[in-house]
Amino acid sequence: MGSITIRNLDDSLKSRLRVQAAVHGRSMEDEARDILRSALSREPRRQRNLAAAIRARFAPLGGVELPAIPRDAMRAPPTFDE
Repeated sequence: MGSITIRNLDDSLKSRLRVQAAVHGRSMEDEARDILRSALSREPRRQRNLAAAIRARFAPLGGVELPAIPRDAMRAPPTFDE
């Protein structure tokens, strides 16, 4: 088993850890281990692009049928002959 040392921990954070450990009836070290274990056991969120995020947000609302826009034929490309 490995070990780590956490330096420059805010006094208020250390105090909150101490209180939470006491509430759970364990040492600060065991409480910190449990917090790390639970935080790192979750599956990381997958990164999505903006379009996928917008689609996921609005998909439950349903889609919209838009009419087809009629288009003219393409014009002939210009010629630069003299």
